[in-house]
Amino acid sequence: MANKAGIFDLETHFAFYGAYHSNPVNIFIHTLFVWPIFFTSLMLFHFTPSIYDISQIGFAGNGLLLNFGFFFTLIYALFYVCLDKKAGTLAALLCFACWVGASFISVRLGYSLAWKVVLAAQLFCWTGQFLGHGVFEKRAPALLDNLAQAFLMAPFFVLLECYHYRFFRQPFAMNHIRGFTQASRQR
Repeated sequence: MANKAGIFDLETHFAFYGAYHSNPVNIFIHTLFVWPIFFTSLMLFHFTPSIYDISQIGFAGNGLLLNFGFFFTLIYALFYVCLDKKAGTLAALLCFACWVGASFISVRLGYSLAWKVVLAAQLFCWTGQFLGHGVFEKRAPALLDNLAQAFLMAPFFVLLECYHYRFFRQPFAMNHIRGFTQASRQR
């Protein structure tokens, strides 16, 4: 991968996030809970006002709305593709699959039940992650140092960890990242 500067520098993002996630149990906890947090956030975002009625162009949305949830998903998807074309495309597809799934479930549940499901899932997942950091990582979570970067990178970081573990793929210089991560931890 070509070295990209600034906001699209995957190595810098991975090192920042990786500095807070070195314990295997904590990484596993994040693997279980990060994408459900993303998914359930999209469930709530489904109930934001639609910017454009896609049924006007002949597309029967079946609950798919061009609202905040869609644009939130689009921003994540585009960001991930800019970070790494191959893994980013997979992450973008997962983001849009979450948007579609969250939209359908939200329509079926309705707002009065959906927000309760979201609240329970968010509380459970966030509690698990904070316990993972406190008990296993013995370090405050990344979101306390850089909230935006932590939220934006969490789903992609989890995907990269799973992808690397399962397929032994190295979308960028993993050894360089580990060294950069070690330096970030010491700060």
